[in-house]
Amino acid sequence: MCGDYNSVIGMDKEEPLRRFTRKIPGGRFSPALGEGTACGIFVETDDKTGLASYISPLRVGGRLMEIWPELS
Repeated sequence: MCGDYNSVIGMDKEEPLRRFTRKIPGGRFSPALGEGTACGIFVETDDKTGLASYISPLRVGGRLMEIWPELS
């Protein structure tokens, strides 16, 4: 996910919340204007098994504390 932390999928939250609570389509979504955050995961795989050998969160920018994978 990437976008403003205080948003719905990176969009200003008013219209998506109105659609969800009232169950009727409405206006267009507009992008949220806050500082962007990129969140994801870092996965290291074993070449022989194809299974994950290391998984770590990744979070960059925005209001939340940044998290970087600890690479060996």
